[in-house]
Amino acid sequence: MSYSVELTPEALVNQEKLTQSVQQRIGNKINWLAENFEQITPMPLSANLAGFFKLRVGDYRVIYSFNEDLRVITIYQIGHRREIYD
Repeated sequence: MSYSVELTPEALVNQEKLTQSVQQRIGNKINWLAENFEQITPMPLSANLAGFFKLRVGDYRVIYSFNEDLRVITIYQIGHRREIYD
């Protein structure tokens, strides 16, 4: 059973700034995450992003959290790895 995905307004703005091909790659990876979430080990972040997790998509990162009880993945930020952790 897969998880549902929600994007915050900030994540939607981040996504719109990307090229169409990058948006498609990230969208495919997010869909993969939702369908396979129970088989992976989320990659936790630390410091100012403690409590969040990252999804790697080439040079881009998707910052998310999840709720196991509700089976929801919430996407907070999407961006290039050199900018996403600022």
